[in-house]
Amino acid sequence: MKKNIAHVLTGRAKQITPEETVIQPLPHKDFRFANPFIVIHHIGPETIAPGSAMRIHPHPHRGFSPVTFMISGEGYHMDNAGHSGTITDGGIQWMFAGKGLLHSEGPTKEMLKRGGTWELIQIWVNVPKAHKWDDPYYQAATAEELPFVLEQDGVRLRLASGELEGKKSPMKSFTPITAIVGTIAAGKTVNLSARPGDPALLYVYRGQVMVNGTAATMHQLYVFDTEGDEIALTASSDAGILFLTGEPINEPIAAKDNFVMNTAGEVEQALEDYRNGVFGTLQY
Repeated sequence: MKKNIAHVLTGRAKQITPEETVIQPLPHKDFRFANPFIVIHHIGPETIAPGSAMRIHPHPHRGFSPVTFMISGEGYHMDNAGHSGTITDGGIQWMFAGKGLLHSEGPTKEMLKRGGTWELIQIWVNVPKAHKWDDPYYQAATAEELPFVLEQDGVRLRLASGELEGKKSPMKSFTPITAIVGTIAAGKTVNLSARPGDPALLYVYRGQVMVNGTAATMHQLYVFDTEGDEIALTASSDAGILFLTGEPINEPIAAKDNFVMNTAGEVEQALEDYRNGVFGTLQY
């Protein structure tokens, strides 16, 4: 049974720092959350001139996992829980903020020096209440470590999270999700699936597609209803997509600033903790 499309949402520009603007299709004024998926931010593609300065200053997180899919470029991660890493074209990094930390991210010093094309998608994945106060962790994988799925000529889709076709992503998470990211050549069709009852999202980061008879273009997000399981996607032009589905977390959500908790009081406590230096410091 095909999944019906509940919403087609167009991402809007959102300034997240004085220097950086993202396209944000989720949350949207017409649809807030698809729990466990809280936020989707798309940066680029943009050209970084050689000798640029462009890094996101240390900032706090608590209660969820920021997950970054590097489309093009070379990005770094650093946090005050002792983790650091670098990802390049097609790679993924998965930071679990847990009880809280400070982290910094952005193009590496080497990329800023030489310049190049910078593009990424970051999603915020909620975690169950039982794990929100666990210790933070960090993991990353190169494109080569993420298996191809739904293979055919003109289709280059990698399994960034979850299991499919007997293949498994190396990413580990408290929240079971499937994430598929990559490109589809014009005229090609792929068949995706999501279990009935699970939220499912499809973001178009490049080109145009038709999904179950509905068209969407770059910066648009399909939100599917929870019934049915079949999703037929045809690229109207060369396209790039991110497909997300996973087990819902049927718990209250309080999301504000850089925190995803269960109650407004927990968010206010996180803000107070940050003001009072509980999150510590980070030299980056």
